[in-house]
Amino acid sequence: MEELRIAPTKNTPEIILNPEGIICIKGRSIHENVTDFFGPTEDWVTEYIEVPAEVTVVHMTLEYFNSASAKVFIHLLQKITYVSLKHKKFIFNWYYEDGDEDILERGEYFSYVLDVPFNFVKLN
Repeated sequence: MEELRIAPTKNTPEIILNPEGIICIKGRSIHENVTDFFGPTEDWVTEYIEVPAEVTVVHMTLEYFNSASAKVFIHLLQKITYVSLKHKKFIFNWYYEDGDEDILERGEYFSYVLDVPFNFVKLN
């Protein structure tokens, strides 16, 4: 598997998918055509979970995202939890700016919906 990198724009996040078990999504995600944008990411994760690294670490550092993006993020994170079926581990790190209660609450909601622990990391 090869690393997949998608450069950020003013409306789309930076995405780095490394087959050694590092997944980073950072920035803003406010576009409506999420199916086309996240298609390559979905395909990469589907292939990755077949032969995942020992530990998969997901870093989510989002400034803002719309509801269409939220659905995609929940789906991607759910898919990543399937590495446990291969007896591998996953860690979800959710970063938020100090005082950004909205992003923190969205992360807490994702953790609740997925029924998996998140590490919440406050940025200064």
